[in-house]
Amino acid sequence: MSEPTAILLIGITGSGKTHLAQALANHGLVRLSVDEEVHHLHGRYGVDYPEHEYFEREAPAVETVRTQLRELLRSGRSVVLDHGLWRRSDRDEWKKTVRAVGGRPLLVYLPASKEALLRRLAARNERRDPNALTVTPAALDDFFARFEPPTDDEGAVTYDGDAEVIRSMVR
Repeated sequence: MSEPTAILLIGITGSGKTHLAQALANHGLVRLSVDEEVHHLHGRYGVDYPEHEYFEREAPAVETVRTQLRELLRSGRSVVLDHGLWRRSDRDEWKKTVRAVGGRPLLVYLPASKEALLRRLAARNERRDPNALTVTPAALDDFFARFEPPTDDEGAVTYDGDAEVIRSMVR
């Protein structure tokens, strides 16, 4: 039996992580979403709890998803983690988690310009689902200031919307 793969997505809010994760789930991977777990536990961002409490509320959701990821990989299932992994230290920790249970981590980077994100987020800000956290232009500036794009030595694959890349990820 080949080792299960954990596709770990890297990208700022609005970069297309959920769209790609859903496409990969349609190809048989199990999709794990931190945002959906936060929504399940606490409700809507900025509605059921104040926006400034998101990271505090996110921490237990991350651990729940990490446990699910371990269990799925141990059982031989491949997964896609629908979570931004903005910092290299977070990416390193998730890769370590994957390897510890016999999985193969694959980092996939979804780059996006600030202009493209503002266009996408304007439409998304109107939605009310768990994957539609409202993001203002000022918040997006803050996100870019905190985001650490992957470096060449991390071995991340850059996803640019090419369906062939999806097929190559789900081998």
